[in-house]
Amino acid sequence: MKKSRILALTTCVAVILSSLAGCGKGSSSSSSTASGSSNEKVTLTFFNTSAEVNNQLSDLFKTYHESHPNVTITLIPTPIGGQQIQQFQSLLASKKPATMGNLDIGTIYTYKDKFMDLTGDKSYYESIAQSGAIDSALLDGKLIGIPYTVQGYGLLYNTRVVNKALGTTFDPSTIKTRNDLEALFKKIQAAGVPPVMIHGANWSVGAHYLALSYALQSKNVDDTRKFVGDLEKGTADLGKNQIYNNVMDTFDLMKQYNYRKSDPLVGDYAKDASDFATGKCAFFFMGDWIWSQIGTLKGIDKDIGVMPVPFSNNASDYGNSQIPVSEPKLWAIDNSGSTPAQQAAAKEFIKWCLTSKEGQTALVEKMGFNMPYKNVTAKSDNPVAASTSKYIADGKTINIGIITYLPSDYYTKTGDSMLKYLAGKVDRAGLTNELMSYWKTQTAH
Repeated sequence: MKKSRILALTTCVAVILSSLAGCGKGSSSSSSTASGSSNEKVTLTFFNTSAEVNNQLSDLFKTYHESHPNVTITLIPTPIGGQQIQQFQSLLASKKPATMGNLDIGTIYTYKDKFMDLTGDKSYYESIAQSGAIDSALLDGKLIGIPYTVQGYGLLYNTRVVNKALGTTFDPSTIKTRNDLEALFKKIQAAGVPPVMIHGANWSVGAHYLALSYALQSKNVDDTRKFVGDLEKGTADLGKNQIYNNVMDTFDLMKQYNYRKSDPLVGDYAKDASDFATGKCAFFFMGDWIWSQIGTLKGIDKDIGVMPVPFSNNASDYGNSQIPVSEPKLWAIDNSGSTPAQQAAAKEFIKWCLTSKEGQTALVEKMGFNMPYKNVTAKSDNPVAASTSKYIADGKTINIGIITYLPSDYYTKTGDSMLKYLAGKVDRAGLTNELMSYWKTQTAH
């Protein structure tokens, strides 16, 4: 398979978040020189693809400047679901790259020669991170970016709304098959409540949902990479693939009961998040990052959890009782146009974010992230992240690592095809043909 791969999630996104990275052995001397212990003033820029935390990041930079007056950090924001890749590419082309970036893992992988290789600091990060967190961030065995959050997604549920519609306490573990999910949706609709919402944006239906067609082929990311490689070579056929058809059958079910059915492409993230959190529908295909969007809103329901999306009628099938979990974005440091002083200051700032009370408070309490690090004292009020953590602790997760290696235009191109399908502008056969045509174009890259 080709190496110009990218993750969208989180997208997607996602859609969706982030920040972090680190400082390693041998960097403290140069870092302190750049970060405020001398009179040298350093200006850094931070390219952020998690638009929902733009304000929180700006506040964090101000807090850092208060204790490190010689370091000024300026945010380069991007819009949710906007032209983030194009904006990043434009900065590179103008030879004015951001000093640091909060980027999808795949973007970092695609432009890996533009970022500092932090592999020499790997042992430092392993000493402060939870087991496996750093290994999960490695790209071709190298540490190019540092994780700061783990995120999960699936069917979010508004506990109050679901309980009221069912007339009993909802137990998500009882939904083990697609038939179970359909019966649940029917009961909720019969109670006069729209059962589910699909966010009509390409990053959500493409990066987050459709990518499960590839991730569920195997628990091993190397196997899923081979499957995608076979799609590119034309030796695999989605139309004949049972897992792909299972995933799409469940999508059809959600589409049938979609709260946005009359206008499925509205794609307004803030509106969808608010409508779900205020009880206008029972379920929402989305991730735990939603809390940074709704956590400060008034009049919302705060008892929100996440459950798996059942993709088949065999309860024991991989994916029916697990949720996708990943380190969707990393913090990386530019190596193409930044000065040594800027790089050292960036490393020092990231270390501070990971280990200081102020940094952890911003990431966990204000941005609602789960940090994959030890000795995190900040406490999040994000109920969805708490729900994600339980699936992680129970080992009920889907390996979604394949999206790291998907082509850079994957979620926009295939996500747009999914939106056409969502809006009824193409049928299943037409969608499958569009997806197969997309994969065939990748062989020329």
